[in-house]
Amino acid sequence: MSLMPARTQADMPALPELFSPRRREQLMLAALLGLLLVALAAGLVLGGLRIPVSAWFGAGEEHAFYSGILFNIRLPRVLLGGFVGAGLALSGASLQALFRNPLADPGLTGAASGGILAVVAGIVLIGSWGGTLGRGFEPYALPLAAALACFLTTLATYMLARDRDGHVNIANLLLAGVGINALAMAFVGLFVSIADDAQLRSIQFWMMGSLAGANWVAAAATFPTLAIAAVVLMRQARALDAFTLGEGEAFLAGVDTRILKRAVIGATALAVGASVAFTGMVGFVGLLAPHCARLLGGQRYRYVLPASALLGAALVILADAVARTVISPAELPIGVVTSLLGAPAFIAILRKAQRA
Repeated sequence: MSLMPARTQADMPALPELFSPRRREQLMLAALLGLLLVALAAGLVLGGLRIPVSAWFGAGEEHAFYSGILFNIRLPRVLLGGFVGAGLALSGASLQALFRNPLADPGLTGAASGGILAVVAGIVLIGSWGGTLGRGFEPYALPLAAALACFLTTLATYMLARDRDGHVNIANLLLAGVGINALAMAFVGLFVSIADDAQLRSIQFWMMGSLAGANWVAAAATFPTLAIAAVVLMRQARALDAFTLGEGEAFLAGVDTRILKRAVIGATALAVGASVAFTGMVGFVGLLAPHCARLLGGQRYRYVLPASALLGAALVILADAVARTVISPAELPIGVVTSLLGAPAFIAILRKAQRA
């Protein structure tokens, strides 16, 4: 005879329900949200100057000093890193479904290389023009040029991949992206070859990613763009589940594959453009976060997309905290940290795919 009250027994979920796929997804999303909150706290505390949590509250000169750094420098930097990480991870997860390849990332459609080309060209040309107008316009010109170039290179990739009937074949899309990437990087090499030493240092940080230029303007400009991209991609979650089985199977399931391709490619171009515009290219986030999300919780894209966004945001924030502290007072490019994490993961995924 059980000593537990009957009501308590009735209210308890059955053991299979407790470990059902849906419940596991919910638990993993809650855990990833907790990880993101920890990452946010770490990003605010760690850096060249450590800001203790006790200094966040209170009064006096010490509080005023720390709060100025916290709200004017650390907080916009942490928020921008979170937005960028979420956008890149969402883009990577969506492209992996579209290409049906776990090694796909936001660089496949040419968006990232186009943005880098625009930034590199802007740094070299604005620097060579000189003058008050060039220097004053540079903070606004480079992000705008990067975002526009990401969109244009993605559009060019999409147009090149279309056949005579207007259909886009995924294999052609991949090949077109390879071609656009190669062309853009060739022009990047051309501009690098004529850059001076100061411009080369700036180009290096843009190509490897950095949050050093983060401010409230950048965070405020990035958020609505990435929010729109996130909403578009989340609305395609069920269609992406069907598309992973094959384009023909998705069509038979009632998915308009043409609209799906346009939505995913357009939204990823928007997300990558907003990310590259202010931070440069942060590598491997779009590859690593979706893969880890699937390992932790499951394959359904109603789970994979938000889980990838949470994990990508936490990954970039923590990587930036490491980049600011490991060689303090100097600062590593954030792409170096994410590449050190992502490259082994890429090799592991590749080896797993070869054994499959």
